[in-house]
Amino acid sequence: QVQLVESGGGLAEPGGSLRLSCAASGSIVSIGAMGWYRQAPGKQRELVARFLTDGRTNYADSVKGRVTISRDNAKNTVSLQMDSLKPEDTAVYYCNAFLRTSTRTTGYEAYWGQGTQVTVSS
Repeated sequence: QVQLVESGGGLAEPGGSLRLSCAASGSIVSIGAMGWYRQAPGKQRELVARFLTDGRTNYADSVKGRVTISRDNAKNTVSLQMDSLKPEDTAVYYCNAFLRTSTRTTGYEAYWGQGTQVTVSS
């Protein structure tokens, strides 16, 4: 059973920091792109930050300079350090990864974590 498990959400004050972590576990042959998305109430899910397959990173314009994504390939984890938090960062944050789970195929499938709530409020 392959799964992505997130941790680290919670409540922070404006200007504060939170760190999210996501661990991929199960029968994993290799991991392609991996990153974080978020969905605020009444809005569509949007990219926050991700690693592309070639190791480059993408950041949403709204978080550039405030958010840093990091990855530990040995542990199959990806983390999101969020600083200078704003109320508009309030959302459910989802980990996403493209996983190859069988040596009999070369393709990757998209997996999602269950989501972790981030609330920024004074």
